[in-house]
Amino acid sequence: MTKIKTQYNRRSFLKISAAAGGGMLIGFSWFTGCTSDKKIKEVVAIPNEWFEINGYIKIGDTGLVTIYSPNPEIGQNVRTSMPMIVAEELDVDWNNVVVEQAPLNTGFYQNQFAGGSLSIRLSWNALRMAGATARRMLMEAAAKEWGLTASDLTVEKGTIKEKNGERTIGYGEIASKAVGIEIPEEVELKDTRSFNIIGNSKKNVDGKKIVTGQPLFGLDFKREGMKLAVIQHPPAFGMKVKSFNEEEIKAMPGVQDAFIIDTTIPEPQWCDEKGFLQLITLVGDSTWQLMNAKRAIKAEWETVSELENSEMHMKNLEEALVSGSVQESRKDGNPETAFKKAAKVIERTYSSPFLPHNTMEPMNFFANVTEDSAELIGPTQMPEPLEKSVSQLLNIPLENITVNMTRIGGGFGRRLYQHYGLEAAAISKKIGAPVKLIYTREDDMTQGTYRPPYLSTYKAGLDENNNLIAFSVKGAGLPEGPVFPNRFPAGTVENYLAEKIGGETNVTTGAWRAPRSHFTAGAEQAFLDEVAELAGKDPIDFRLELFDRAINNPVGEKYEYDAERYAGVLKLVKEKSNWDQKNPNVYRGVAAYFCHYSYVAEVVDVIMVNGNPKVKKVWCAVDCGIVVNPDAASNIIQGGVIDGIGHAMYSQLTFENGAPNEMNFDRYQLMRHSQAPEEIEVFFVKNEIEPTGLGEPGLPPAVGALANAIYRATGKRLYKQPFIHNMEFEKVIG
Repeated sequence: MTKIKTQYNRRSFLKISAAAGGGMLIGFSWFTGCTSDKKIKEVVAIPNEWFEINGYIKIGDTGLVTIYSPNPEIGQNVRTSMPMIVAEELDVDWNNVVVEQAPLNTGFYQNQFAGGSLSIRLSWNALRMAGATARRMLMEAAAKEWGLTASDLTVEKGTIKEKNGERTIGYGEIASKAVGIEIPEEVELKDTRSFNIIGNSKKNVDGKKIVTGQPLFGLDFKREGMKLAVIQHPPAFGMKVKSFNEEEIKAMPGVQDAFIIDTTIPEPQWCDEKGFLQLITLVGDSTWQLMNAKRAIKAEWETVSELENSEMHMKNLEEALVSGSVQESRKDGNPETAFKKAAKVIERTYSSPFLPHNTMEPMNFFANVTEDSAELIGPTQMPEPLEKSVSQLLNIPLENITVNMTRIGGGFGRRLYQHYGLEAAAISKKIGAPVKLIYTREDDMTQGTYRPPYLSTYKAGLDENNNLIAFSVKGAGLPEGPVFPNRFPAGTVENYLAEKIGGETNVTTGAWRAPRSHFTAGAEQAFLDEVAELAGKDPIDFRLELFDRAINNPVGEKYEYDAERYAGVLKLVKEKSNWDQKNPNVYRGVAAYFCHYSYVAEVVDVIMVNGNPKVKKVWCAVDCGIVVNPDAASNIIQGGVIDGIGHAMYSQLTFENGAPNEMNFDRYQLMRHSQAPEEIEVFFVKNEIEPTGLGEPGLPPAVGALANAIYRATGKRLYKQPFIHNMEFEKVIG
């Protein structure tokens, strides 16, 4: 068994307390966690003093175990998977586990967020420690009761047994007596090979509530006396509001107030709004009446910076590639000389547009601000930064602000930016009443925090034996470039150059599922396919040759990936897809990518239907370490594949005079059901490596595999996203 210190880090701690009515509470601090709904199966009450704890286990005198977590649930299923980890080490029957949302105190909690595919990865040891410590203390209590030592006992599914006797006792019976047991300095963790909860699929603990429409999301939240609010921001980036027909709007039916709010704060964080800080606000009791009044707004807008268009964005990217500031770079060998000596040289440029996030649940937040306190409730990936920004804006101490989280109806990075919660707080302060702010779809799609546009140029040189001897990539973005200099193929080529370059725009940008990786994987993997074709080699074999170099004789001292694991997913997807078996009228493409500490390889099968490409099947091989909940893990990879294929194929956001042209789904195309892959099969590499990211790594390789499959189906290489607008096919909505 592995031993682990119960003091997991300087902020972690364990604490126990008697629960009202008997039982034991074990509190513990972890990096991130899962969330849950407010309706719970209560057996024992929760003492008030426990509302200050980051996360905890509650054990009732009936043997019921409640596992709490403070972190956001955005559909990645951590609300089920994270309690599974605690329950595994606690050694309790999963059927006796209830999951709840913990009381929130962002002034106390650390690292409360959902993003970067980090929830399980950062919490793995802390969650295991919490469960194992509870198990150890319960066994110590039983041993004391029976005059034995803990080593004389075993435990299984919440029942403690004598090794050399017949006495047994359930967790619920001994829990109250474990309260006085001293917390051990270290505990033993289970051997991963003995897991019986982890690695076995468990149903989403919120599944029934979701499909039956029970209140879980921010839009569901209601409070007696609550007002509703809508906002209007400037129509274009580069503008701000000067005035509007305030009195006329106030006179309209259902409008109780109308005014301009300003959410400028002295020290903005990275996740604060930078584009539209002054907003026209309407308050009333009916969203329908407020939206009607919103259409009647006649505002005077002031131009404060250049009004950009899509042509300008592309020009800025092209200029950045030539003379922009290099944000990060790597150089191995002498690429310039190697290209001059190469027998064959190929150079290609790839681009992608701005993209919004398109969360199913529109932005919304509840706020109740009084003279000296603020209560906020809603869907956010970043509750702690929201609390800090509200404190700045309202000049209220952090300890007087609470941010409670609802389940999130889609994030994809969009809800890392908490301006809509800050706006709700400003509105509540202005009207002196509780309020829920609700965005329309148009509000959200025109507000910003978009995925940036990118432009990258790849170049490769082959010698007379078709070996790759030189490779370079220069990638520009607005404002951050998409290149990862120390990722593959760094370490595989003797002469290598990678440059990440930034450009300028006044359009606000932000993280979008698998930030930068979603573009870079597609461009890089499409380019490598073309290089393999130039070399006369099979695409998978060509990649495996490069990984052999990284395994046996790597170039340079620094690269981010494990070449053996990277090659492993390629070999697995080759096997599972029967790559070498040729099927008539089925065209295949392959891609592999490493991001968020995980490795994913995908094979996409495309057929042609009425002259249009149709994805028939996708094969996915994934190495993300130990898989906690296999069905949920497969689901999230499948979702990433659909997300990647759909956006690469159909989606774009364009600009004219600073204003987005696509304001709703009538003009912005998302993938339809009829266009989705007919089948997606997922295979996980089995190992005992600690879990790594999963929410994002499935998306990036789908883009390159799709482009490569379409090339084989049509003979046309794709260099610009969305692909459908750069192909000579009829655009079929389906």
